[in-house]
Amino acid sequence: MPVYNAPTKDTQFILHDVLKVSEAATPGYSELERDFTGAILEEAGKISSEVLHPLNVVGDTEGCRLENGIVYTPTGFKDAFEQVKEGGWTGLDMPEQYGGQNMPYVLGTAVGELFSSANQAFVMYQGLTHGAASAILAHGTDAQKDTYLPKMVSCEWTGTMNLTEPHCGTDLGLMRTKAEPQADGTYKVSGQKIFISAGDHDMSDNVIHLVLAKIPGGPEGIKGVSLFIVPKFIVNEDGSVGERNGVSVGNIEKKMGIHGNSTCVMNYDEATGYLLGTEHKGMRAMFTMMNEARLGVGMQGVAQAEAAYQNAVEYAKDRLQGRDVTGVKNPDGPADPLIVHPDIRRSLMDQKSFVEGGRAFLLWGATMIDKAHRDGDKDADGLVSLLTPVIKGFLTDEGYDMTVKAQQVYGGHGYIEEHGMSQYTRDARIAQIYEGANGVQALDLVGRKLAQDGGKHVMAFFELVKNFCKENAGISEDYAKDFIEPLKAASKDLQAAGMYFMQNGMKNPNNALSGSYDFMHMFGHVCLGLMWAQMAKAAHAALEAGTSDAAFYKTKLTTGRYYMARRLPATQLHLVRIQSGADTVMALDAASF
Repeated sequence: MPVYNAPTKDTQFILHDVLKVSEAATPGYSELERDFTGAILEEAGKISSEVLHPLNVVGDTEGCRLENGIVYTPTGFKDAFEQVKEGGWTGLDMPEQYGGQNMPYVLGTAVGELFSSANQAFVMYQGLTHGAASAILAHGTDAQKDTYLPKMVSCEWTGTMNLTEPHCGTDLGLMRTKAEPQADGTYKVSGQKIFISAGDHDMSDNVIHLVLAKIPGGPEGIKGVSLFIVPKFIVNEDGSVGERNGVSVGNIEKKMGIHGNSTCVMNYDEATGYLLGTEHKGMRAMFTMMNEARLGVGMQGVAQAEAAYQNAVEYAKDRLQGRDVTGVKNPDGPADPLIVHPDIRRSLMDQKSFVEGGRAFLLWGATMIDKAHRDGDKDADGLVSLLTPVIKGFLTDEGYDMTVKAQQVYGGHGYIEEHGMSQYTRDARIAQIYEGANGVQALDLVGRKLAQDGGKHVMAFFELVKNFCKENAGISEDYAKDFIEPLKAASKDLQAAGMYFMQNGMKNPNNALSGSYDFMHMFGHVCLGLMWAQMAKAAHAALEAGTSDAAFYKTKLTTGRYYMARRLPATQLHLVRIQSGADTVMALDAASF
């Protein structure tokens, strides 16, 4: 049976030693004192370990079921959902006006990682609701906000996002779902949506669907798409739940993972819908939800890697297999533990250095969202917009790979279900696909985000790295050699790739697009290199000051050196691939595949 212990100490290190949140000027951050965030994270960790994690395998083995039009969640989910709601966790970073606690987004992200590590499928119910509520908060009328948000923030009502149809996913301009305007200002929504996470279930009194559809007579393609609020039950004027709307579940998808989440086929048969935002501007409203969701999905990549890593470490320390080639380490036993072997160490160090670097990257990104939303900082908004496809794409690709590495530590025992390791791999896999497949994230990064605002934000990122290196090279000779020099080299590789795109992408766009996936991963490595350089700086300062927990900070430095020496040089390989251009990628005719 897998174990999970919330890494609250590491999260506290990032929040306070690295990001220094309580010292930041962002409104609300002065409240984020170490004792305050520690108390919240400890309580979240307790719920994660004691309430959510035990249900992870239950959700995986039972799944959800559809009986007589009702979707039933796995045993224990409903009671656990009540506990999460009663604790106020669902509205942690939502406005007080609607029943939330108005905490900064960075704290909500930190808590979200703990919950997701414990039970990804479960947390998706409240996660999708949070995204839908954010879209209504940003684009709804005052009446819509007052009607839906209080009960969505509390998760008395949950929410979804409905984009994909059987014949179209990424190319939403092809959608067929229609919204016919009515005399009373409502719309009749008809069509079918698939892959709808938390589409229906027995844990809330109502489900508020946000549905993309086309109003007849509107512009062709994506420019003709609008967004509608379509509740499962019509909401009466007094706010109570009324009659059933024309929306039903056609099927529950049978999936590779996240079995505890009800991924539904949703059928809309002249369901009453309410326009959210303006006509034909549905994608703008939906992207409020999707950008938040993409950061949340990046978090899932780190979260599953963390949970899998914890179990791999325990197994490697306990399982006896072979002898250490440099000398026996367990003379009283028939063999030494797996962890003595260099290849196991390599795997575990890959996992550890990714998880800790990825966590720092996520929380740094969350601080930028807070700056943008709480302080109106347009530069922070532009930078996090640039980094969103990197956070989503790189962290989920690497996160999945790390669950595979963790599974591999177990050998054959990782492949059978007894030890539960396959669930982490199966659950992590979806994160590379939903909320925009990672190939699309890479195309978005190279095709749109690099040139956004005249390239201002990518240049700001390079300047940020350059200034950090310049300002901190004098910390110590070892620090400069182990952290600053590798970071500078990786950043130069990233800049060289960007220059290649500028010089070769215009005459042949495929030269840029065929290298986009490598560029996304190169960018991710540089971001984690920057995070490790910052964490190493904080660890060095703590040791210089005479900390009482020297082992923790020394471990940080050792883990960081591993990333800089063994992982960050991947930028060189990615650069060579990018500079090879599109010729070999596009050489075959379609018939030759």
